[in-house]
Amino acid sequence: QVQVVESGGGLVQAGGSLRLSCTASGLTFDSHAVGWFRQAPGKEREGVSCISWTGPTYYGGSLQGRFIISRDLANHAVHLQMNTLKPEDTAMYYCAAGRVMSLRQGDFDNWGQGIQVTVSS
Repeated sequence: QVQVVESGGGLVQAGGSLRLSCTASGLTFDSHAVGWFRQAPGKEREGVSCISWTGPTYYGGSLQGRFIISRDLANHAVHLQMNTLKPEDTAMYYCAAGRVMSLRQGDFDNWGQGIQVTVSS
């Protein structure tokens, strides 16, 4: 049984940073692309960033430069470093594993339950 788990969310003031982590059981990130998505209240879920099993990364919208996705091979995890956070970054953040590097939700089969990130002004 595959389980994807996010951690590291919470409340932070605008301008601050958070690092989200994603781990999984029942599958290895070594052979999967891992994506981060987010859904703000009243909005549709959107792609944040994705990293392939070979290392290339991709970012949605204008997030590159503030958000950094990385693999932690030693700990079998994927991190999302979020810097200079803004109130509009407030959302539920989801990690997902899939077979292709993409920000299309349909390309990901295994999803975590999500973790809340709240940025106060």
